[in-house]
Amino acid sequence: MKKMLPRIILMLVISILAYAFYAYDLRQYLTLEYLKSQQQSFATFYAAHKISAPAGYVGIYILVAALSLPGATVMTLAGGALFGFKLGTVLVSFASTIGATLAFLVSRFLLRDFVQKRFGDKLQAINRGIEKDGSFYLFSLRLVPIFPFFVINLAMGLTPIKTLSFYLVSQFGMLAGTFVYVNAGTQLGKIESLEDILSPGLLLSFALLGIFPLIAKKAMEIIKARKIFSRFTKPKKFDYNLIVIGGGSAGLVTSYIAATVRARVALIEKHKMGGDCLNTGCVPSKALIRSAKIISYANRAKDFGFKSGRFEFDFSELMERVQNIIKKVEPHDSADRYKKLGVDVIEGEAKVISPFEIQVNDKIFTTRNIVIATGARPFVPPIKGIEQIKYLTSDNVWEIRKRPERMVVLGGGPIGCELTQVFSRVGIKVTQVEMMPRIMGREDPEVSDMIKQKFESEGIRVLTGHRAKEIIVEGDRKALICDHDGEEIHLEFDEILIAVGRVANTRGFGLEDIGVEISKNGTIETDEMLRTNFSNIFCAGDVAGPYQFTHTAAHQAWYASVNALFGKFKSFKVDYRVIPWATFTDPEVARVGLNETEAKEKNIEYEVTRYGIDDLDRAIADSEDHGLVKVLTPPGKDKILGVTIVGAHAGDIISEYILAMKQGLGLNKILGTIHIYPTMAEANRYAAGEWKKAHAPEKVLQWIGNYHSWMRG
Repeated sequence: MKKMLPRIILMLVISILAYAFYAYDLRQYLTLEYLKSQQQSFATFYAAHKISAPAGYVGIYILVAALSLPGATVMTLAGGALFGFKLGTVLVSFASTIGATLAFLVSRFLLRDFVQKRFGDKLQAINRGIEKDGSFYLFSLRLVPIFPFFVINLAMGLTPIKTLSFYLVSQFGMLAGTFVYVNAGTQLGKIESLEDILSPGLLLSFALLGIFPLIAKKAMEIIKARKIFSRFTKPKKFDYNLIVIGGGSAGLVTSYIAATVRARVALIEKHKMGGDCLNTGCVPSKALIRSAKIISYANRAKDFGFKSGRFEFDFSELMERVQNIIKKVEPHDSADRYKKLGVDVIEGEAKVISPFEIQVNDKIFTTRNIVIATGARPFVPPIKGIEQIKYLTSDNVWEIRKRPERMVVLGGGPIGCELTQVFSRVGIKVTQVEMMPRIMGREDPEVSDMIKQKFESEGIRVLTGHRAKEIIVEGDRKALICDHDGEEIHLEFDEILIAVGRVANTRGFGLEDIGVEISKNGTIETDEMLRTNFSNIFCAGDVAGPYQFTHTAAHQAWYASVNALFGKFKSFKVDYRVIPWATFTDPEVARVGLNETEAKEKNIEYEVTRYGIDDLDRAIADSEDHGLVKVLTPPGKDKILGVTIVGAHAGDIISEYILAMKQGLGLNKILGTIHIYPTMAEANRYAAGEWKKAHAPEKVLQWIGNYHSWMRG
């Protein structure tokens, strides 16, 4: 209530002033007729009061503009009639801009939070556009007096545009209209109506003036593009319509789509087809997770009715199984398969020597368009002493065949958590180190706590709030020194696995030489169509960001390929509205859309509906009765803002919510859908039922209860 009090007071003040304006018919003093009738009196007053008259005029003008009252046009005419063209222009320019800015601030203070919370998901594109080009749009609108300025003031207050930008753009943008009206005011006797000021020809001129900034912006883009390309010679003929650099998920899908639409496409890969996902990421990690899961079942034998359970296994054989799984999946991403699809697969290291030329080995290929899909690599922080050891990353950990006794996993993100648990389950004493206050920091605290408790129950030592400082080597002894609240913690290890994130591969193949722009976070700078600053060079996958998932790489690949091949006719902005992901720990953690942490950060109002999977029949039957489904919805509505699922097969169960969010379906639709019994997917329907129960129409149900009572007599 205390937060609302200033808004309530301001609303009351505005309401009182607006009521007084209309109740006492103050509008009559802001008409052309009144101005003309009192012109001589005003002139006499100004002659006697050279300072107070302009000051009073400015104050009244600011009040009229700030309250969005009708009469700003007449006030502008009065400026010219009373003070002449020069002084009138100065007074009107500052008064109108200050008043407009006050109206802007009032709108922002009273309404922006409400509007952004209520319609934030629908306004994301507008917000991004305003943040990027808001000044251009505002300047164009200010140049055209046909647009009601008070509407512009109020609408802009609801957007993220900065106050200073609004003021400065308004100050200069309204000058053209100010000149016309103030000049007209100096000839007040000749004006019979406001229509006399703006002739159709003048309106057309303003309209053309209004689109000038947008035309200028487009012209600047063309000039900039030509300047970028001016250093390079464009071939008269091209070997390919599209060359793709990188044979991971993004590159494979891009090539496949291009070949499908009969474009001539080449795919260049320097190492292994399939990229990280096949060779060092998704496939090997999930293969080892599966083996470790079987071992965990043996350790839980009593949960399934067995007296004991024990598997004899050889660590090296488990790691060899991983390689066998990779080989089994390999044909899906092989060069032979893509050659049969119509893709020219070229093995070698690519070097971009111009926006139209790619060198591979000693041969140069020409192309109309390029898609960069070079992926990312593990980030290794500059820890003192790390150069003394052969550390492990997600790239080379699959090469080890001798099981270490002790392992330190540095990193508490998805990769770090998955590998922490999997190596613990195959018999390694694992210590996980995370510098932040909790592991899985992108998830809600309760989710992080659930995974941490599971890890610790399996014998994993989880150290959060520990910052890696140094690695020391003394003979056969290796140790990581961490800082924890000023205290040095020594962690001895046989192997250390660095899993603190990934960095995009943008260097070493010519992008920096031709001038492709790199963003602050290390990815390649692209627009919403995935174009770089070169209009024929596109990006997809980890190298483009903002998500580093195989499925988003494939998603981006469609936009990159279609925009590259058909962008002259139609371009498509990448749709990031519904991006799901899962961390394949046990239990799995899957999420789509907002969680509570993000909703609070973005000031989005929400309700939480929880369903405990410990109540689900199939989970109980499988002895997997743990975890939850957590759904965020707007207050009182069944629209799904986001879902987090923790539990067995969470990555599969969440698919129903992904579809629902993508197609705009709410919890009522999920509740009304038949789900097979007994399945884990029933958790979705029960969660929807929990929401329905919390929003039951109690008054209606009370009347129905009375009706049934009456029917019983």
